[in-house]
Amino acid sequence: MKRHALSLAVAAASTLWIGAADLALAKDGWPSAGAHAAKGHHKHHRKPPAEPMVCEDLAGARLPGLEVSVAETIAADASVPAPAHCRVLGTLDARIGVDGKDYAIGFELRLPEAWNGRFLFQGGGGNDGVIRPALGAIGNGQPTNALSEGFAVVSTDAGHTAENVPVIGGQLFGIDPQARVDYGYNAIERVGETAKALIALRYAEKARYSYFIGCSNGGRQGMVAAERFPRLFDGIVSGNPGYNLPRAAVQHPWDVQAFGAAAPKAADGRPILSQSFSNSDLTLVTDAVTAQCDALDGLADGIIENQPACHFDPAVLQCAGAKTDACLSGAQVEALHKVFGGAKNGLGEALYADWPYDTGVSAAGWRAWKIGTATTSMPNSRIVTLGGPSLPYIFMTPPDEVAGATPDQNALAVYDYLLNYDFDANASRIDESSGIYTESSMQFMSAKPRIAPFRAHGGKLILYHGTSDPVFSVNDTIAYYQQLAKRSGGYPRTGRFARLFVVPGMNHCSGGPATDGFNTLAPIVEWVEKGRAPTSIDATARPENGTAWPGRTRPLCPYPLQARYTGRGSIEQAENFRCVNVSRRH
Repeated sequence: MKRHALSLAVAAASTLWIGAADLALAKDGWPSAGAHAAKGHHKHHRKPPAEPMVCEDLAGARLPGLEVSVAETIAADASVPAPAHCRVLGTLDARIGVDGKDYAIGFELRLPEAWNGRFLFQGGGGNDGVIRPALGAIGNGQPTNALSEGFAVVSTDAGHTAENVPVIGGQLFGIDPQARVDYGYNAIERVGETAKALIALRYAEKARYSYFIGCSNGGRQGMVAAERFPRLFDGIVSGNPGYNLPRAAVQHPWDVQAFGAAAPKAADGRPILSQSFSNSDLTLVTDAVTAQCDALDGLADGIIENQPACHFDPAVLQCAGAKTDACLSGAQVEALHKVFGGAKNGLGEALYADWPYDTGVSAAGWRAWKIGTATTSMPNSRIVTLGGPSLPYIFMTPPDEVAGATPDQNALAVYDYLLNYDFDANASRIDESSGIYTESSMQFMSAKPRIAPFRAHGGKLILYHGTSDPVFSVNDTIAYYQQLAKRSGGYPRTGRFARLFVVPGMNHCSGGPATDGFNTLAPIVEWVEKGRAPTSIDATARPENGTAWPGRTRPLCPYPLQARYTGRGSIEQAENFRCVNVSRRH
């Protein structure tokens, strides 16, 4: 694959851009949160006008770099659901990129007629590139949204528009250096500050509290905001966050090569990735993991709460002879060892985190991301079609061009790129800058546990992550929290401003054999505004996910605590479980 080359003239064009206040956890060594309530809401530097501005008049708002294309009053619509509100659609910092294409940071802001004085930034997802309706999801499987609860809500495309090009259209913006930076962090601040200014114009009053909620790349955005823009938000919820996204992207070719080695070959010589494991093979793995690890928490209920004690080795499933439905081939066992062990270079040094064996490996979401369902060598797994092009175009510096002979061949071109990716020669490029690309992808994309200013501001951070996430390893998020605790004086002190909730069995952001239905807005508001840190979060197994126990509830516990059955009452009800500290070394 060739690297993207830019002429001097194009390079020159780059200059054109810009009450429990005493916690129930105290008995397990956690401190009271009463003395650590928020120190005050974010104070925007702009003075609000004396009188509220009519919705349609926001079209003429004069703010730096702002162009408003739509400012309209929308009637209430119970089917969305959405109350009566003002919808503002606009762009910031319009410019021409080094690739000659138009760029701007697009956003949508919705301002309810019955405003509760709060602002919510709705995190993005994937490669962004689209403006999603700014309704403000408040968690998984919740019947309402933040807009309906009275929040002003904003969303953004993160500074670019996905192009109508098969497979690679959402990643082509990576050729432009400023678009990379906007995607990584700049759009968060620009949209957040502009939304606050428009809120002040509309209501003649500043937002009293500002929040952020996102999952996946949206979760990463929240962690980036806590580090880079510590006064922008009072409360942040980051779910299944790709806070090390370039490193997670290096895992994609690692997975493709490992699973490809265990897959049958098509007539063109490429592996049929989805056939590396049948559904029954993955169920075999899940059943074996469950049999070994489920009861380690004292209860055999299909949920592995004590994941740190689970030391599963797929070698126990290796066939003694010919491959059958009751065992795995040697190549399959080797593939699992490699994938769950995490990407490494030729010296055996870790390039990304390892992964836990868990009950969600046989769930549809895990297959969809890791190996897909295609029956030919044209792959449809998301690590190829979504994450795959991100590695060459966005995270490699300088970017690599990866395109097929025809647009329909783009998936195969990306597949070939991943199959032939050299971890020794190329993985280091996520840490490099080059020419007009003055920031490496790890600089503009990653988040570090350096959030002391956010803490000093009174900010609160809730992290959550599913143990069966096939995209970003829960172990990586745990490592972030462990580093944060080390910097902050241990878990009890860290729990005063940041808490991590591990969700057993959950795939990427939702799905899997898990209690994956939960509200994240209520606990962050309670923590920020009343100083009551979440001692647990009630979660429900959603019937639509096809779980074996629909309606079951469990408490999600703040790390390193784990849920344990009290020994009394139904195991289907969260009230019969408590969060305990099972390791005294924490």
